[in-house]
Amino acid sequence: MTPKILIVDDEEHMCWALERAMRQEGYQTLVATRGLMGLDLIRDEQPSLVILDLRMPELDGMEVLKRAKKINPKLPVIMLTAHGTIETAIEAMKIGATDYITKPFDLDELKLVIKQNLLLSQLETEVTFLRSELTSKYDNMVGQSKVIKDIISLIERVAGSNASVLITGESGTGKEVAAVALHQNSPRSHEPFIPVNCAALPEQLLESELFGHERGAFTGATSRKLGRFELADKGTIFLDEIAEMSMNMQAKLLRVLQEKTFERVGGTETLSVDVRVIAATNRQMDEAIKKGQFREDLFYRLNVIHIHLPPLRERKEDIPLLAGHFLQKFGHTYQVNKISPEAMDLLCKYHWPGNIRELQNVIERSTIICRDNEIRPEHLPRDIYTAPKSTSDIIVEFPEQGLSLEELEKELILKALEKSGGNQTKAAQLLGITRSALLYRSQKHNIF
Repeated sequence: MTPKILIVDDEEHMCWALERAMRQEGYQTLVATRGLMGLDLIRDEQPSLVILDLRMPELDGMEVLKRAKKINPKLPVIMLTAHGTIETAIEAMKIGATDYITKPFDLDELKLVIKQNLLLSQLETEVTFLRSELTSKYDNMVGQSKVIKDIISLIERVAGSNASVLITGESGTGKEVAAVALHQNSPRSHEPFIPVNCAALPEQLLESELFGHERGAFTGATSRKLGRFELADKGTIFLDEIAEMSMNMQAKLLRVLQEKTFERVGGTETLSVDVRVIAATNRQMDEAIKKGQFREDLFYRLNVIHIHLPPLRERKEDIPLLAGHFLQKFGHTYQVNKISPEAMDLLCKYHWPGNIRELQNVIERSTIICRDNEIRPEHLPRDIYTAPKSTSDIIVEFPEQGLSLEELEKELILKALEKSGGNQTKAAQLLGITRSALLYRSQKHNIF
């Protein structure tokens, strides 16, 4: 985005000359001939840098500098004066000026100073952003609801142990964020955190990915490869979508968990590792076990500690915090820093089938298409507007003979299953209940 330069000087010819020079350099420009006008522009237009004259009527440059720093402490301000002294230069720098140039000045020198200050400001912004992103990703799970506070408390209690952890929850609820939080708050935090998506690779490739292989173990194995378990030694391995692993691979993983040893594919050397295992799935594990799709003994090995992450629709009080978190993450790039009350109301009423990941995508998209500093309803995706009405908005017509509540519930479940193409998770989302609640109610009505 093109930097925006604000020029604050009571001399109109100086403003004209500086504005012309800044435009030639490709900058956007704003001009104020009074200090109060300049402060209003700082508030409303959020300039990238300010060129500020020291001597002005009504409000001098020193007072403007003080007030500007209260509005935006990180705003670069270059002071200009025809009355430069060492004392005023020191005072201006103490207040927060980033540079100080005495009139008459060399225009090329001023241009160089501006470029240096803009570059420094950009670097500071990027460092601050990266630091906040790392902090939020590794140390914070955003939320103020009781369920999230309880999960954070559980993570704090179990992070220091070596026990295996199974994290469950729908797609997009933040299972990897929870896994990283466990690792970063553990004694293993300075050792590797190695994630593996078990659904992304076929069985043979997954075995090689987890345990490594020797040269010549299979076609294309031209050299020895270390597996993820070796790479995670002394640290943590995160096995995402664990329920998608084949039964054969489950047996091999069980051996590693029991004996802490394995062999590379095509190798004979037995290797020992010290690894904490965290697994995650969006499937109902009891159902997978009943259907013979997941080993019960492996489940108990993984499920020493169980953390369940609720869907976003069950923790709607966290939506404003999460939206603000993602706005801070993406908005700085496009200078968007607010969400209107109307837009926030729509976000809070939406049912979020894609959970936190969907909310993140919506905020990122909105900051990109927003043309000013505030996200409003028109910047949100159409799905937010066409979301199903809340139960308080549903109108039911009662026939004279009355209704059977049981039959009505059964009919709603059947329609939800029909609309979702038989997908139980989506049907539960349409009905605003959990998948386990849908299964219970369906079995009660002999639907399945």
